[in-house]
Amino acid sequence: MRRHDRTGTPKAERRLLWAYWLLSGYGLRAGRALAWLAAAMGTTILFLMAFGLPAASPKQEATGTIPPGGGTVTFTIDKQDPKNPTKDRFTSKRFGKALNVTLNSVVFRASGQDLTTAGTYIEMTSRILEPALLALAVLAIRGRIKR
Repeated sequence: MRRHDRTGTPKAERRLLWAYWLLSGYGLRAGRALAWLAAAMGTTILFLMAFGLPAASPKQEATGTIPPGGGTVTFTIDKQDPKNPTKDRFTSKRFGKALNVTLNSVVFRASGQDLTTAGTYIEMTSRILEPALLALAVLAIRGRIKR
């Protein structure tokens, strides 16, 4: 009832309780938390396909100089910045890459994919939000089992 108490409960606490109720039913509704997790993962996949994955994987270029009399060769390895795609954003290949990044972000692992700047921020957001939703679902399941 603290969520509805407008006089004794601070506004920030009421909002936090409301979010806890909305996302997992106070830790009693695992299905609700899993549904929010699925929705968040689907949104992440869509955003990565639209804005986060580069048009093509950046290629590495190695340039070097060989001294005339032999000796040490110095190589400079450079990688181009990922570029946003201009067309064909929603393909099965891009879906597979986006799904890989999203699943890795649920368990706090870096995907290792080259992402655009927007993709990096999308991945960082999902690496915070999605494990929290997974934890709410696990806690709700644990609460059901312990009863």
